[in-house]
This record gives sequence, C-alpha cells and structure tokens, in this order.
Amino acid sequence: MSLPSLETTPIPGLVVVRLDRRDDDRGFFKENWQREKMLAIGLPDFGPVQNNVSFNAERGVTRGIHTEPWDKFISLATGRIFGAWVDMREGETFGATFTLEMDTSVAVFVPRGVGNSYQVLEDATAYTYLVNAHWRPGVAYPALALDDPTVAIAWPIPLDQAIISEKDQNNPALDPATAIAPRRTLVLGGGGQLGLALAAAFPDAHAVTRAELDLTDAAAVRAWPWHDYGVVLNAAAYTAVDAAETPEGRVAAWAANATGPATLAALAREHGFTLVHYSSEYVFDGTAPLEPGHTEDEPLSPLGVYAQSKAAGDLAVGLAPRHYLLRTSWVIGEGANFVRTMQSLAAKGVSPSVVDDQVGRLTFTEELVRATRHLLESGAPFGTYHVSNGGPAMSWREIAQAVFERSGRSAKDVTATTTEAYAEGVLAQGKPFAPRPLGSAMSLAKIRATGFEPEDAMSALERYLS
Repeated sequence: MSLPSLETTPIPGLVVVRLDRRDDDRGFFKENWQREKMLAIGLPDFGPVQNNVSFNAERGVTRGIHTEPWDKFISLATGRIFGAWVDMREGETFGATFTLEMDTSVAVFVPRGVGNSYQVLEDATAYTYLVNAHWRPGVAYPALALDDPTVAIAWPIPLDQAIISEKDQNNPALDPATAIAPRRTLVLGGGGQLGLALAAAFPDAHAVTRAELDLTDAAAVRAWPWHDYGVVLNAAAYTAVDAAETPEGRVAAWAANATGPATLAALAREHGFTLVHYSSEYVFDGTAPLEPGHTEDEPLSPLGVYAQSKAAGDLAVGLAPRHYLLRTSWVIGEGANFVRTMQSLAAKGVSPSVVDDQVGRLTFTEELVRATRHLLESGAPFGTYHVSNGGPAMSWREIAQAVFERSGRSAKDVTATTTEAYAEGVLAQGKPFAPRPLGSAMSLAKIRATGFEPEDAMSALERYLS
C-alpha cells in the first residue's frame, strides 16, 4: 500500500492524515496505523500504549471538548463524524480552532493540550483512538463547553438536538487563566559545569542535583513525578577519570554513568519524555584519523573504567524512543577546568609541561547548550550527535599556549611532554591513572547537516578568557 499524506492545520502539531483506503464490493481495507509509514510522512513517533474504541449508536451523539494530557491518533472504523479541535495550550494560538468532516479514509493526530471533540453524522459510528499515556483515576482533565461562544464551533447538528452527556453539558467556558502549560524540562546534574549552563539557558527548567534525586535510589525514582516533564536533560555524570580506576570509583562510575542512563531510558519509554544525554569521546580508543575524526556510527572501543561506564550508558540511552545522545570532548565551563588552570599558571609565572600527543577540540558549555536547544527546537531526527566547538584539532599543549598568549605570556613558556611520561609521574606518586584516547577529534558533519554550525574554538576561548 502507498504512503498516506499529511496536511497541516492552523493548530500547531494538529495534522490531518489521508489514509490509503482500498475499497471493493466486500467493503474496504486500510492500514489504520503503520509506524514506519507514519514517521516517513512526518508524524512524531509518539509511542501509543492504548487503543480505545467509542461506539456511537445514533446520529447526533456529541462528545467533548476534552483535553487529556496525552497525544491521540484519531480515526474511524465505521461511519462519519464532524471533528472539532481547540488549542488549549499557553501561547499565541490559545483558543484557535479547526474542524473537519471525517470518514474512514481520514485520520487526525492530536497533540497533548489540544481539546478534542466530535459529533456523529451517521448511526453506528465506531470512533477509534490511540493514546500514548494511561488514564489515571482520580485526576480531573481540562474540558471546554461545546457551545462556548468564543470558539463558536459551527456544529452541523444543533446542540439542542444532539445527544450529550450530562457531564459534557456542564463543561466550563474558555479561560486563559486555565491554559495548559507545556510540560517542564528537568535538568539532572544541575550543580556541575554543564548542568549550571543548562539551568541558566533554560530558566523555566527544574534543575536538581544528585542529592535531590538519586537515580540509583529506586524509591526516589518511583516517587518522582516523571509525567510532569516533556524533556529531561541528563548532565549528571561521574567524571573523575583516574579515580574511576579505584575499587570505590569503579562502583560510583558505573552507578552514575551506566545505571542512571539505563533508568532514564526506561522512564522515557514509560512516560514519553525526550531524553537528552551527554557522553564523551572517551567511548572510543582514539585511533581514528583526525579527519574526519570519530563518527557517530563508529564501534565503541573504551579504554578505561570511566570510558567503559560511559559506553554502557550510551547503549542504554539508545533504547529510549525519543533521545538525543550528544557526545562531546574537553568540556570547559564555569568552575575548575584546564583553561582556568592554565590561565592561573600564566598569571603566577609558572611554565608548565603539557602533553602534546593528545589531540582534540574544546567544547565550551555554551556551545553544548546551543546545540541542545537547536536539536530540540529544530525537530532534528532523534539519535546520536557529536558536538564540540569547531576549528582545527589541537593538542593540549597548543591550547595551553593559546591561553598563555592571551594572558600576556609567551607560547614558548609551555613545554611539551607525552602522555606516557605524564602517566609515569602520576603512578610514581601512588595515584591511579586511566588510559586516555590520543585522538579525541570527532566528526561534526552530522550535526552540521541539521543546520547547526559550531563556533570556532579559539573564538570561544577569546570570549571565555575575557
């Protein structure tokens, strides 16, 4: 069967689907919902969990206007209806309406927050709908009067001649004060470099630390109101690369970097939120050519415990239906980091030795935030994206030299060493040392293809230091 076709409406997200119905002398056949084809024409992968049928014995039955907190895919098994929809969400289109006469060849996708109603035009009409959340007892869902004068729906059968339940006869009038707010954004790891940047960039988000929500605490996870969130930004991670090589660190790294993301992926499937997870180039062994660098589809090849725990988290997040996995490298934000350390050494007159055989690109937290917003707002395909600042790949020594030059010191004041020599010095002190990927540069072609252009790392460095 051929692809259905999609038509937009004045209500954002509400779309009409013209189905491929095949008729003969026996009746008709149609693919009422075929996921692959629906995604191909642009419908969201909304993950239905329940299929309901409302049978209406007589012409004139009128139901609605109901605004439950889930998405719906509406169609008919038999008969004909007049469908009417009202945007009940906060925003410029609050109160906007759309109406359509539907038979069995037409379907409508109704996003969360849009009031849904219909009037039956033929006896024995079977109205069917897929929904992506379960009805919860004891919860009152918003509704709107069928005869509300503001939206003024032109019902083909006058309401005084229609069959309407007592409940629907007493629904309230349109009131901007009761407009449905979008589901919130949750920032996990709100106290870290990236979490702080995300919380600042998404001021309406709810940012929490691990002390406030520990994903390894089953009771805390069960008690958390996950259905309130439309997007979860997971900036929580164990980042002590060397300490992860210790017995205690190994447990902590796997709990934060693998178990936590696996829990979130399961919750995303259950509650339908979009999961944004931040990972690391450490999931690779660093042997890819610097050009184009590590690609999103490259097999994982982690070296140390931290890297292995991050790789496990990547695999888990990939099971979430709606996910963006952002792998990044050499993150710089507020607080202690390599750039601030080099700036401090330059100010103190110290001349450090810095490794020159690890090569990659800096990623400033504001760039990660910008990429996150771009993916969410552009509706880019879900999946894995590599994100860093742009420009040529550089060694840690070259970056240190750039910091020194911008701090009034000579680049020659930063001398070179190797990762092997640096590791020997650390191990000689009885401290743990994790293996590092020497090639950390990642290909940025995939995120560029979505319309995102990374800012040059040295331009971002100039601004950061100033």
